[in-house]
Amino acid sequence: MSLLKAREVIASTGRYGRSLRVAVIAAGLGISSILAGCGSSGFQPMYASTSNGSLSQKLAAVKITTIPGRLGQRIRNELVFQTTGGGPKAAPKYRLDVTLTERVVSTLVNAEGDSASQIYSLDAKYTVIDASTAKPVFEGNSFGRAGFERYTSIFSNVRARQDAENRVATTVARDIRSQLEAFLSRT
Repeated sequence: MSLLKAREVIASTGRYGRSLRVAVIAAGLGISSILAGCGSSGFQPMYASTSNGSLSQKLAAVKITTIPGRLGQRIRNELVFQTTGGGPKAAPKYRLDVTLTERVVSTLVNAEGDSASQIYSLDAKYTVIDASTAKPVFEGNSFGRAGFERYTSIFSNVRARQDAENRVATTVARDIRSQLEAFLSRT
């Protein structure tokens, strides 16, 4: 829409025209102040190459320790692939330790006390440790939730829960990777 057409629309809005114009001006000022601050605050894109290496090189230098359990192994595999892209690992500069807490909450309980639906919850706490000093340099939390239905077939219940666990594992691994990227982009 052209600027002239936008002015016609705003002018034709009647009594709401003034508040609409004020909102448009305020939004424009807000966006311009945000963009003006980017240049003065030293803003740098996360994936840009810097003098101390690109983010993908830094991610490849993170050693992901073993996480116990089937779900832990799934999260670890996902993190290893997301940090290396399937390529070779670099010499480790950091170590990532992850601990998991999982639980299942029943919902939709019928009169007999049987649950028709459940929610699988996973909380992950992780610590990034500097490999040279063995001191923690970053800590964070992640969580995932996925619902699944309960059926009369035992196999269907097991499979539905595994599918929920897999969805949660992928969500948690992506969240940890994003937080790890944000940390590494500042170092």
